[in-house]
Amino acid sequence: MESALEAAISEWHAGVNDGDPERAASTVGDPVVVLGPKGAGSITSSQFAEWVERSGITLVPRSWHPVGERLMVVEEDATWPGSSAPTRVATVFRVSGAKVTASLRLPDLRSALELAYICREMAATE
Repeated sequence: MESALEAAISEWHAGVNDGDPERAASTVGDPVVVLGPKGAGSITSSQFAEWVERSGITLVPRSWHPVGERLMVVEEDATWPGSSAPTRVATVFRVSGAKVTASLRLPDLRSALELAYICREMAATE
């Protein structure tokens, strides 16, 4: 049986990979914290939907690494329009309820796991 954490992240991937801005917006909190090659910050669900539509990215999950009740690292194969081959990346997801409230994409699994463990420890000492 899929956990609520996995279900929320699976729905996020479905919305992003379908390129469906409305579906993608419905999968994230408002705001959602993002990190990627162009920077980090807090954006609205509408801005997230615009990014999904503009980027044309697909992120195919390859491995799942739970880090806590609300944190998961997912290793993914990323492709963009015009890509000749997938690029392996990893994303730290934070989920609240049924929504992704943070999506932090890093260049590799090790970096993502390190960040996720730091985030988990910070939250535990709050």
